[in-house]
Amino acid sequence: MSAATTLLVIAKEPRPGRVKTRLTPPFTPAEAAALAEAALADTLHAVAATPALRRVLVLAGEPGPWLPAGFDVVPQCPGGLAERLAAAFAGCTGPALLIGMDTPQVTPELLDVDFADCDACFGPAEDGGFWALGLSRPDPALLRGVPMSTPVTGAVQRGRLLAAGLRVRDLPPLRDVDTADDARAVAALAPHGRFAARLAACAPGADRRASR
Repeated sequence: MSAATTLLVIAKEPRPGRVKTRLTPPFTPAEAAALAEAALADTLHAVAATPALRRVLVLAGEPGPWLPAGFDVVPQCPGGLAERLAAAFAGCTGPALLIGMDTPQVTPELLDVDFADCDACFGPAEDGGFWALGLSRPDPALLRGVPMSTPVTGAVQRGRLLAAGLRVRDLPPLRDVDTADDARAVAALAPHGRFAARLAACAPGADRRASR
C-alpha cells in the first residue's frame, strides 16, 4: 500500500468578514466565522486521525486554538487560488493529498488514500469544484492556470490530470459548505461534529432573520 506521505489542508483564518461571506445573510459575519472555525476544526481533526508522515496547514492568516497538535503551519503564497494550491504541492516530497476547509463531514477513511495503482486521486465537489486532490508525484504545473471557483473547475482540473497521462482514481463526491442550504445538508451528514453543533447554536437567530 502506498498512502499519502503528506496531508495538506489549505485554509483561511476564520475571522469575521473574511470567511464564508456567502453565509451572510442569513448568518451574521461573526456566526459565519464561527461556522468556518468549526468546519476547519472538524477537518483538521479528521486529518490528524489519518495516517501520514507529515500534516501541513497552508494558512492565510494566523493559527488559533482550533489547531490541533502535530501540524506544520506554512503561509499561503501570494496569487490566485490555483497558484496557492500549486505552491502547496511544491513543498512536498512523496505522495501528497490536499483538501480544503469546506467539507467538515470528511472522515479519516476518505483521506486514507492508496496510490498503489494510480497516479492521482480526485475528489469532486457537488458544486463543480473539487474537495480533494492527491498526487503520487506532486507537480505544481498540474494546477497552475486552472480556473478556480467556477462550475467547471473540477472538470478542467481532472482533465489536466488525464492530459498529463496520469491514472486517476475518483473519490466520492462531497458537498462544500458555501450557502446556508449547504450548511444544513452537511451538518445532517455529520450530526455529531463541531460544525453541526455550531450550526445548531446559530440557527435560531438565523431563522428569525431569514423570516423578516
